[in-house]
Amino acid sequence: MENRIKEYREKNSFSQGKLAELCNVSRQTINAIENNKYDPSLQLAFDLTKYLGITMEGLFIPLVNGGKKNE
Repeated sequence: MENRIKEYREKNSFSQGKLAELCNVSRQTINAIENNKYDPSLQLAFDLTKYLGITMEGLFIPLVNGGKKNE
């Protein structure tokens, strides 16, 4: 699942380490999520929306039509 975590993390002036600390995960976890190599748990996804100030729908980009991005 693609996401906009890096975009919103930078808008909030958070380093990966700071966001990881707020969400109680490792910096490597945030990096893996940003690079679409790891899907966060539901709890972590809620924590990310809380600290980044965005809704779940705004943070994650759903894929439709056989994997093509929804435009």
